[in-house]
Amino acid sequence: MFKGIDISASGLTAQRLRMDTISANISNAETTRDEDGNTYRRKIPVFKEKLENQMGSGLGSAAAGSSKSAGVEISEIAEDQSPFRLEYRPEHPDANEEGYVELPNVSVMTEMVNMIDASRAYEA
Repeated sequence: MFKGIDISASGLTAQRLRMDTISANISNAETTRDEDGNTYRRKIPVFKEKLENQMGSGLGSAAAGSSKSAGVEISEIAEDQSPFRLEYRPEHPDANEEGYVELPNVSVMTEMVNMIDASRAYEA
């Protein structure tokens, strides 16, 4: 019984981290420079199955042991490599010589849909 609760808790933790990542994307949707001076890139959490090793009884193929699912976890927070948005703002301090500003590759609408999806998964 406790194993089922642990698996559910790992899913809740992963979805919470997903919502935190989406929130960071939304809040940086108009940020032209991060602390390193680069244009902010959209972050994407990558899920992976958490496995638990089980020892075999020593008979047959189970002797080597097996893996059983123990929930889910975030393996990494990847950066979306899609191109940045270019917007014509010649008065902006980060505008290039043609007057275009590189804006993050974040679509607020897409992030809101992802937030609803993560929220529904959290509720389930």
